[in-house]
Amino acid sequence: MSKDGMNYAPEAAAEKVVEPGEFVFAASHFDHGHIYGQINNLVKAGGTLKWVFAEDANKLGPVEDLIKAGTRVAERFEDILEDPEVQMVTSAAIPNKRAGIGFQVMDAGKDYFTDKSPFTTLEQLAQAREKIKETGKKYMVSYSERLMNESAWYAGELIKEGAIGRVLQILNLAPHNLAASSRPDWFFDKNAYGGILTDIGSHQFEQFLEYSGATDATVLSARVENFASPEKPGLEDFGEANLQLNTGASAYCRMDWFNPAKSRTWGDGRTFILGENGYMELRKYINVCEENGGNKIFLVNNDTEEMIDCAGRVGFPFFGRFILDCLNRTEKAMTQEHALKAAEISMLAQQAADARR
Repeated sequence: MSKDGMNYAPEAAAEKVVEPGEFVFAASHFDHGHIYGQINNLVKAGGTLKWVFAEDANKLGPVEDLIKAGTRVAERFEDILEDPEVQMVTSAAIPNKRAGIGFQVMDAGKDYFTDKSPFTTLEQLAQAREKIKETGKKYMVSYSERLMNESAWYAGELIKEGAIGRVLQILNLAPHNLAASSRPDWFFDKNAYGGILTDIGSHQFEQFLEYSGATDATVLSARVENFASPEKPGLEDFGEANLQLNTGASAYCRMDWFNPAKSRTWGDGRTFILGENGYMELRKYINVCEENGGNKIFLVNNDTEEMIDCAGRVGFPFFGRFILDCLNRTEKAMTQEHALKAAEISMLAQQAADARR
């Protein structure tokens, strides 16, 4: 298990949904290591990576094999935008630049797939809604804590099957490794990353919507702090929020940069979901003191008490479904509104927390 959260790029088995050359995409702006997971899983689902563009060529090292196999290195971002064969661009730019890059992609007639968080301001979100209407192109988001974790994905399937009945409450805990010396300058600039609830929190709010079936939420309370890094005043190392979803369910999340040094992973992410007829706990990345203990669901309901090992069980279905959505103009992987609403709630929570300080 990797301790490097910045470059965490999990892969899983995937069904190829297209033949070579049928879905051509490009990757740009390698400012966050999540881009490697986005690329690898699109390729596994059958996508053809035609171009890569990075302002720092050193960041192309992890895709060297793809470059050797024929992927081209663009000297300008415009090389990608001007190529009519490219159907979609995936990107992991500095967060406050993601919207502007996406709008360029969509204006060029291509779908856009960005790392979370997709925006840092509500103004960018409003502009994105207009751009989607104007161009008819997708502005999709890689909420990797669910889309690239088999236990997190399978939990959603179990809930849809009725394993715990109507969801009443969801609790997400998301500690992360700070590793301050390895972080770029923008990581400590709140204007660049948008705040901890906007950034890491967008993962959590997306899961709240998915697991509950909600389409909106009210922020009841939110808080952010810099507890332990006074030398980095732009850093928020702790955040929490309490929500009421429009299904009536409640939700709470805590995210922080206090994952302890002895932890074998970059973050012991855990989710607890209470339903009318049972509950489940997700140990996403590790089970403390157990070898290879991640990717597990502990399920208790009226019929069973069991541990479900999800490793190799479902893969990462989102990526193949998203490719087909781009080709068929459907919304089977994730609806556009779901992707945008998760970001909106995260920024509203951040706004509420900022108002308290």
